[in-house]
Amino acid sequence: MRAFITGASGFIGRHLTRYLLQSGWQVRALVHRRKIMGLDGLEIVESHIRNLALLEDSLRGTDVLFHLASALGSSQIRRGEFRAVNAEGTRTALEAARRTGVRKVVHFSSAGVLGHVEAAEPAGEDYPPRPKDIYDRTKLEGEEIALDFGRGGMDVVVIRPGWVYGPEDRRTFKLIRAIAKGRFLLVSKGLILQTPVYIQDLVQGTLLIADKGRRGEIYHLAGPEVLTVRTIVETIAAASEKRIPRFHPPLFSVQAAAWMMGKAFSLFRKEAPLNPSRLSFFVHPKPLSIEKAVRELGYAPRTNFRKGMALTVAWYKEAGWL
Repeated sequence: MRAFITGASGFIGRHLTRYLLQSGWQVRALVHRRKIMGLDGLEIVESHIRNLALLEDSLRGTDVLFHLASALGSSQIRRGEFRAVNAEGTRTALEAARRTGVRKVVHFSSAGVLGHVEAAEPAGEDYPPRPKDIYDRTKLEGEEIALDFGRGGMDVVVIRPGWVYGPEDRRTFKLIRAIAKGRFLLVSKGLILQTPVYIQDLVQGTLLIADKGRRGEIYHLAGPEVLTVRTIVETIAAASEKRIPRFHPPLFSVQAAAWMMGKAFSLFRKEAPLNPSRLSFFVHPKPLSIEKAVRELGYAPRTNFRKGMALTVAWYKEAGWL
């Protein structure tokens, strides 16, 4: 099998690329700014995601396109770039796939497109999306573009991952490091619900979708548990042999500070240590139902959060990150 991966230098992309190579796939990867090192047998294509001619040439002979490339939420990224990469980049990649006869496209969206899940039960794929910020809005645009290609006859399937964590991840590492260094205070009572997913479970689910996912469908891929953020941070603390302070600053004061810091740092095109995007995890619940993936794909995440976080913290310590 021949795979083409966009966004292969990101956290999920690196793990997926490594797994495919180890499983005997021929893999070609599109990279833009960040390089990929230490993956024998990987063929690299260097370009921007909107280079249609180069994508057409690179995608010829591909069985599955895994489209992960995205502009992530950062004050260093201009608003127009979010749309250029997350929406129009998706259009370009899928148009190149259509023209070259790629058999299947697996498009990575985001649980963030749901915004703030208010349902009493974990949200299914039909929960109405209400994205909160520019990243989530443009990810929803990209998701809708992908589904339009599916309605046009292409075999396109959309993944919405839960809160992904695991070895090598630099974004969740910021939270883990703050807790491990004793620099973290839990906002409010921490009752917001999230759905963590260990990276290896997500990769396994992705391969199931590539094999069995139905055209034009969305699948939530998350872990086996829906947890409060209090349970999440206390589990991280336990894995780090720390305790969370009992003091909880009021939410409104932290939100105000996040807004002001975000605005101030954006003037210098730097990401603030606290901004509304980083606070979103503690404010906007995103409990995901994986029932559809379990029923249709046989998806069976094996790693509960306690085990997965213990493995993750151990990796960070061994790698010298903690």
